[in-house]
Amino acid sequence: MTDKWIATPTRTKAILETYGFTFKKSLGQNFIIDVNILQNIIRKAGIDKQAGVIEVGPGIGALTEQLAISADKVVGYEIDQRLYPILANTLGPYPNVNILHEDILEADVKRTIDAHFEPAQPVHVVANLPYYITTPILMKLLRDHVPVTSLTVMIQKEVADRMAAGPNHKSYGSLSIAVQYYTESAIVMNVPKNVFMPPPNVDSSVLKLVRREQAPVQVDNEEYFFAIVQACFAQRRKTLRNNLIRHFKAMADKTIVSDTLKKAGIDETRRGESLTMAEFAVLANTFYRLIENNS
Repeated sequence: MTDKWIATPTRTKAILETYGFTFKKSLGQNFIIDVNILQNIIRKAGIDKQAGVIEVGPGIGALTEQLAISADKVVGYEIDQRLYPILANTLGPYPNVNILHEDILEADVKRTIDAHFEPAQPVHVVANLPYYITTPILMKLLRDHVPVTSLTVMIQKEVADRMAAGPNHKSYGSLSIAVQYYTESAIVMNVPKNVFMPPPNVDSSVLKLVRREQAPVQVDNEEYFFAIVQACFAQRRKTLRNNLIRHFKAMADKTIVSDTLKKAGIDETRRGESLTMAEFAVLANTFYRLIENNS
């Protein structure tokens, strides 16, 4: 392995020392120092010379560099001002890279795509996401219906397990439903701690999310659907009936909740973790039609 790449221990240390950079724990900064891992992520993401790529949190540019070699164009969002001069230097040889000094959570990503990529160009998100803010970033991109083909992200293994889990699995929950409503999700690789600087305290996985052209279930109201799903998982050990009584409180009495569950054809003694997404859709639609529309 040559040290011409950013993603080596020697080159990374040299860059950090040159700029006197210190890691900020509050920003979840863990830089990858193994170029083989990065190239494998890019292969899993299906990036080629036709692809446009959005990266979140380029750091010192380790993944960005490999993306620049593989893709047509790369646009990165970085909020740490201390990294701007570093990135200007490390990514100088790559004219197909643009670094935006913005917070991804506040950015208009659709506008960025329109401004930087060709109209028919496939655009993908590929990123080593800060673990403390993984879920808000992904849910923003999904719920904003950002026009990307796929999202391939390095995240905490526990969170990846939750996003990819199916019914009756201990990791299955409201996050599983939310992610799988918008995408087909799969863990494509696990990553050891020793390829990071500094090593994180948790295990990591690469999750690939492929955007669905159409939701797998029909719901009357998306926000209501997600609210019902969250309510059913509010206390995992409680039954659907008890969780939903707690959710509706003064809006509906216990009898109405039981009757509505019966109309939905779902046993009130089941727990949220046993329901498929299709059953959650039936449940949410039944409550929406019988309770919300009559309130």
